[in-house]
Amino acid sequence: MASDRAGGVQSLERAFDLLERMADAGGEVGLSELSASSGLPLPTIHRLMRTLVDCGYVRQQPNRRYALGPRLIRLGESSARLLGTWARPYLAELVEATGETANMALLDGDEVVYVAQVPSRHSMRMFTEVGRRVLPHSTGVGKALLAHVPPEEVRALLARTGMPAATERTIVDPDAFLAELEHIRAQGYAVDDNEQEVGVRCLAVTVPDSPTAAAISISGPAGRVTEAATEKIVPVLQGVARQLSTALASNGTP
Repeated sequence: MASDRAGGVQSLERAFDLLERMADAGGEVGLSELSASSGLPLPTIHRLMRTLVDCGYVRQQPNRRYALGPRLIRLGESSARLLGTWARPYLAELVEATGETANMALLDGDEVVYVAQVPSRHSMRMFTEVGRRVLPHSTGVGKALLAHVPPEEVRALLARTGMPAATERTIVDPDAFLAELEHIRAQGYAVDDNEQEVGVRCLAVTVPDSPTAAAISISGPAGRVTEAATEKIVPVLQGVARQLSTALASNGTP
């Protein structure tokens, strides 16, 4: 971090850095931990944290550790909506190229939340809709996202949420699911094959270097999203994901 920046700007930069470090640490840390990871002196961290507490972005726990505060929820929800808005032109490109419904989803805690959708021209109602939250183990986007999470963290997530079966094809065994994630990492995309909804197949890839873990997908009838169609659709999905990644890296300007 540059030491010659104006005091106000530097303080703001340091405050955001501390919030990100807290998020990386699971949302709750002590001042000494923040000092060790950031290299900032304890008095500076204490001053910044008091300001963040006063603003509601951080709260102090009874054990004197600090946790992310509730005002961040509002910012996160607004950011998710904005990310979905930026993604829509790219999802529309997917629909044009594949003829199937395109979605974007984020990993939010233990759940997947859909933040954008462009429907297919074909009339077919599917369970996905903007704002819907689902467990990740039975969705293409969820599997694509969890494929990039360390296995021990995936096991912990599955232990918290359970693995309820949405259909008879849903993977409900943690070992089998981890093997599926290894396969996804190797092939570069995830498949939901009648696992969330009977008769529907979904293909999904992550958005590289997204500021928050994100994936895009196409969903359609199993009779159209066949193995042969998959070979043609996946490169399109991956190309659009790279385009979206580039747009997000340039501050979201499509």
